[in-house]
Amino acid sequence: MEKAKVYFTKDITKENIVRIYDALGVSLKGKVGVKVHSGEKGNQNYLKPEFLTDIINHVNGTVVECNTAYEGERNTTLKHTKLMEDNGWSKYFTVDIMDSDEDLVLEIPNGKVIKKNYVGKKITDYDSMLVLSHFKGHPMGGYGGALKQLSIGFASSQGKSYIHSAGTTLKQEELWDNVAEQNLFLEAMADAASSVTSMFQGNIIYINIMCNMSVDCDCCAVAEDPCMKDIGILASTDPVALDQACIDLIYNSRDEGKDHLIERIESRNGLHTIEAASDLNIGSREYELVDIDK
Repeated sequence: MEKAKVYFTKDITKENIVRIYDALGVSLKGKVGVKVHSGEKGNQNYLKPEFLTDIINHVNGTVVECNTAYEGERNTTLKHTKLMEDNGWSKYFTVDIMDSDEDLVLEIPNGKVIKKNYVGKKITDYDSMLVLSHFKGHPMGGYGGALKQLSIGFASSQGKSYIHSAGTTLKQEELWDNVAEQNLFLEAMADAASSVTSMFQGNIIYINIMCNMSVDCDCCAVAEDPCMKDIGILASTDPVALDQACIDLIYNSRDEGKDHLIERIESRNGLHTIEAASDLNIGSREYELVDIDK
């Protein structure tokens, strides 16, 4: 089987996000949703909307997000909409909170842990999807990249509770009393990710941006500052290969700060999400890294 291609550039610029998208040779058609992380109020590390204007305009995309399942400024549509305005997203783009009305249930017949995934019903308004992910650490998942965006990112507020609890509850108020054993949570994330990739039938592209790499997620209002220097931009049509390539770049880096990020990844067994996603045939861990600067 031919290895998945993962494209790479070390120069992190607005223009290079467009270049690497074009290097894939795949065009997103119809109405395009662009999944971003809106950034919790107070977070300093998230990808700012100004930085993403070129690529989102390039695909004529609508910025899409879903509400959270924990206290903060994004757990209701009203608060989340205001935050999108405060953080500048609404200034540049049309913004759509996909679970603002109701949920859509996606079946996962081959799921390891969960057999259904709850996403915002407005996901059906889109013909294709560009998944823009800020690659960094994560307090619960170990790391956050394309697979986390596909799972937790696309899940509705209820869906996030369902994934975190490995299918035990849909209710925000019950979530923290039902947090699943770690590997079950990671496998539930892979299950949820598989339902989104199945829905779009290949009409989906993934870009990971390896900058501002803190051990904490953009969902943290109080996050640690980055512990590593920026590495670059990567893109692929295979989210498993993409996340694996990012992990490999961290492990192979000479940056002394990598030890802190690796400790976060390994202490949460973060690689298990990639293993589970590979088992579900979302993608392949085998890849060819193509440097578009050469």
